[in-house]
Amino acid sequence: MVLTMAVVTSCDQRTVYHHFESTSQTGWEKIDTLLFVVPPLAEPGRYSQQIDVRINEFYPFTSLSLVVSQQVFPGDRRKKQILRCRFTEQNQYFQRRGISNYTYSFSLPDIDLRRGDSLRVSVRHDMKREILPGITDLGLKMIRLN
Repeated sequence: MVLTMAVVTSCDQRTVYHHFESTSQTGWEKIDTLLFVVPPLAEPGRYSQQIDVRINEFYPFTSLSLVVSQQVFPGDRRKKQILRCRFTEQNQYFQRRGISNYTYSFSLPDIDLRRGDSLRVSVRHDMKREILPGITDLGLKMIRLN
């Protein structure tokens, strides 16, 4: 039992950040940016990153395009990328993960950070429709790899 507890708690220590931001209940507007601020890191290393998207049955599309902008402090390193999120498999059936809200995870490129670095991540949608219904939350998760 002690060994099991040690293994479970050691896995949690690798996750250095996991936070969700909610969108408006009336829909996520194209001008609304969700912001994640990762506090200064205690350990240098390589970190994996993922964006978690929660949708409900009111989301009208099978995919989502996100603009993800990252800024590392100090030093002001910046990176911007388009993240294409598909909610269906090749047969066009939804990959449902949940009961009424469905959570999907999408990987971002790994990032190398130094001790004391903090990260500011902003996310907005890049869809043609100005207001997107059915997206309830977005999350950012970071895990220390080494």
